[in-house]
Order: sequence, then structure tokens, then C-alpha cells
Amino acid sequence: MTDYIPYKDTGYFSEFITDYLSQKEELRCLYHRFPLIDNFLSQLNEKQVYFPKENRRILVESLESQYKNLSISEKTHQNIQSLKEENTFTITTGHQLSLFTGPLYFIYKIISTIISCQQLKQLYPQYQFVPIYWMATEDHDFQEINHFTLQGQKLSWHSEQKGMVGDFSTEELYKVANILKITLGKSHEAQYLTDLFEKTYTQHSNLSAATRYLVNELFAQYGLVIIDGNDKSLKKLLFPYFKKELTEHISQKKIEKTLLYIKGINRNYPEQVHPREINIFYVKKGLRERIVNENGKYKVLNTNIQFTEEEILNELEDFPERFSPNVILRPLYQEIILPNLAYIGGGGEIAYWLELKEMFTSYKVPFPILMLRNSVLLISEKQQKNIDRLNLTHYDIFLKNDLLANKITKRISEIPIDFTEQKQFLQKQFNDLFQIASHTDKSFLGAVRAQEAKQLKGLEHLEKRLLKAQKKKYKDQLDRAISLRISLFPKESLQERVNNFSEYMIETQGQLIKLLIRHLNPFDFRFVILCYEEYFQKQGECIEYFK
Repeated sequence: MTDYIPYKDTGYFSEFITDYLSQKEELRCLYHRFPLIDNFLSQLNEKQVYFPKENRRILVESLESQYKNLSISEKTHQNIQSLKEENTFTITTGHQLSLFTGPLYFIYKIISTIISCQQLKQLYPQYQFVPIYWMATEDHDFQEINHFTLQGQKLSWHSEQKGMVGDFSTEELYKVANILKITLGKSHEAQYLTDLFEKTYTQHSNLSAATRYLVNELFAQYGLVIIDGNDKSLKKLLFPYFKKELTEHISQKKIEKTLLYIKGINRNYPEQVHPREINIFYVKKGLRERIVNENGKYKVLNTNIQFTEEEILNELEDFPERFSPNVILRPLYQEIILPNLAYIGGGGEIAYWLELKEMFTSYKVPFPILMLRNSVLLISEKQQKNIDRLNLTHYDIFLKNDLLANKITKRISEIPIDFTEQKQFLQKQFNDLFQIASHTDKSFLGAVRAQEAKQLKGLEHLEKRLLKAQKKKYKDQLDRAISLRISLFPKESLQERVNNFSEYMIETQGQLIKLLIRHLNPFDFRFVILCYEEYFQKQGECIEYFK
């Protein structure tokens, strides 16, 4: 049913992240506590001392306002109300408002968050743990969220709207709904998904409201709480921090220092985000532009809007909703308004969070535990049978196509393709010649070396020619293996970064989320391989079992 592979062995995760997961000593100063479940008691004790009770009141009132037009589960309602209490804490993930959730990892992030809360509650029953999904409503990169891939087909939403994507009108999305209906087919699960899409995007006027409805429909039974940071009451809490950002440029100073340290450890480590002097946007309807300081004036790029220092601080105090944190300050905003213990994100997100600890220290805000979300390769029972027929392991299917073809060919060829023995024999003969050459002219020694290199190169060439010839001989078998791998790794990428959840909802008879909830574990730092059809084809009681 399940198998596991170390992230390092998949070939799809950066050295920075795999070094973090192995707790490399040089990275220790970049985080506060490692994501071991036993570390959470210390984290919550620290957060409990720091987090003001007044912030809890503001948070709950804001959430009640945000949810006022949405029907929610009793569990979600209880979780919102529990946030008033000092023994309640959150585990948070966040993501853009991707169309119909976008790629699969949107789902995996939320499920990892829900499971984390469930496991923490078992270990620390005297506390409450609330899973949070932070909607990135203020983001303005529409091209990243305006599509999803279903059965290899890209379904896109075309719009000329500008500004924060959360404000975008969903009026034109009926066109995508019509295509989706044709693509999904007429099964019971397909009808459910088509109806869900239509209710999400044709019955809600903007993308923020639509995404809240969609995620609530999928996860409300697990008590998930959805928060929109684009909220005036919540942003009022940012005033002292944004004031410092505008006048003292703390983020840039601290993060640039951290980046130099990271590059000093390993130049191959990625620089995920680079700080600016001011890491704040100015927002209004149809507008989200950076604030810059030029010659003592605070200007909003690509507009005629500008302020003196006194004017912009007054604007910040009177209209906090007009100021939006960028990717660097959004984590700080999250930790100020939530009694949060941990952030769950993908590899790229964890990498940029690891740049931020010194900034948090300067602002005197506790730094959260950083947890890598679960990554999953979903394999149907049919695909698993093909893997078995081809005598492949799950490690094998993570190999790139050429490497996989080479490995299969060498394994099944009746002729040995590895010329290591011949190379070793050749080198032994040349070692004898070197002994002779050492007693004669140096020019002869050079000739022997040249001949050794030439003959070794010739053997390597013959080895490659033989491998190529055997590949032709076993072409049908190799084609089946490569075709299988392509079906599991679309566009040479991880399945979770391309495919949408809906096709797997259909193939698992609507049980995908329950299946993942049951089998994932965010505290097991390995890549998960999950074969999903066995329950539904072989066990008659399975659907009742998952309810």
C-alpha cells in the first residue's frame, strides 16, 4: 500500500533542504527548533508567553466576520472559538488562490497541517491545535494561479484584471466550467467535481470568496480554519512592525547578512528571496505596487502616489488595509496575528523561511518550527502491476529516463555490459609497463601513459556501443518502462507539481482525501509512495471503512 524513499534519493529536492532534514550542524543557526514532535511543548510554552490575549480576541472577531456568509462545520466553528483560549495554538500552511486548487501539492500542504494537529493533540491532550490555511489573497501573480492540469490538458482562465488576485471577479469562469464538464465525463464522482467547480466559481463574486468556499467544502469536516490576511483589523496589529520596516529597513539588513552566511556554507544553496529596502506593497482596488524611498519621498511604483515620512506613517495608521507585506514580511505578519507553532510548506518555502530567523529575532517575534509538507507519488494498482512486471523498484522509477533505460538494459542483457573487469586487467598490464618504463627514458614513460589512456578510452567507447546495441534489442521493454515513468512523472516533474487532485478523486471513487489523511505522517521525513486502487478493487468494505 505504501512505500517510502528518502528525499535525498528522489533527485527532486535541493541539497539545502536535504541538509536541513539531516540536521546539518552548519544550518542549526537558521532555525529555532527542528520539527520533531517532542519539540512542540517548548515551542508552545514560548508562544504562550509572547502572544497577547487581545490578539486572540481580534483574531476570532476577524474570522467570524470572514466566515459570516459561509456555512461551516461544527468542528470548524469550535476551532475558531477555541482560539480565544490561551491553551489553543495553530499549525499553519499557506498558498496562492490556485484555480481549483492547482497542482496536487496544494492538497498535500493542507492535509499535512491537519494531520500534524491530530498527532499533537494525541501527545498533548491538555492543549488545542487548530489547522490553518492562509489564503494568499494579496498576491498579484495571476499567471501562476490561472490554470490547472487535468488528464494532461491545461485548463486556463484568461483575464486582464490587475491588482490583488483575491479581488478578481470570477464572472468569466463559466467558460472553464463548460470545458471541465466535458473533460471529466459523467461518472458520479465527475458530476460531484463539476458541481463543486460551478458552485465555487459561478456562485461567488471574487476569487477570495470562491477559494474559501472550495477549501471549506473539501476540508471542513477536519476543522480546517481558513484565514484571509487582507483584513483591516488584523493589519492594525502590524503598525509598529511596518513603521520600523519603512524607517529602519530591518529586514534587508538582517536577511542580507543571513544570505552571505548561507552562501559561505555551500555556494550551491539557492537564494530563494532577496530583500528590498522596503518590503511592503501599497494596495487599492486594481493596484498592488511596491513602495520605494527616493530622496526622502515614499513613492508607489508605476503611479503618481507619493508621501513624506510623516504622511506615510499617518496613512499606515489610518488605512492599514492599504499596506501589504511581500513574501519576506508575510511570514512575520502570520506569526504576529496567530498563536502559531509551526509553518508547513514545500521545499522552496522552507528554504526562504530559513533566511528569516535573524529578522524575526530583531522584531522580537518567536520563530516557528519549519515543517516540510508531505510529498506523495500516487500509483494506481494497474501502474503498480506494470512496475512489478518490469521488475522495477520504486527507487528505479525516480531515475531519469536515460538512466532508467541504462539500468534496465544492463540488468536484462544476456551479455555483460560492464567492462570494469577488462579495464582492471588492462590497467594491471600497464602497471607492469610502468615498472619497465621507470628504468628508461622519460619520453617512453609518457608514451606508455598515452597508450593507457587511449586503450581505456577505447574500452569505454566499446562499452557505450554495446549498451546502445542492447538498447535497440530490448526497445519494446524499454519503451514500456519509459512510458510508465512518463505517466508518473508528467513533464519530467513530480506528479504533485503538475496534476490536479480531481482526476485522482475520480479514480479513488471520491476517497482521495480520506486515503491521504489516513496514510500520511508529516513527522516522517520521507517521500511517500501510495498505491491507491487496492482498497477499492479488492476490499468490499473499504468505502465504509474510510467514512
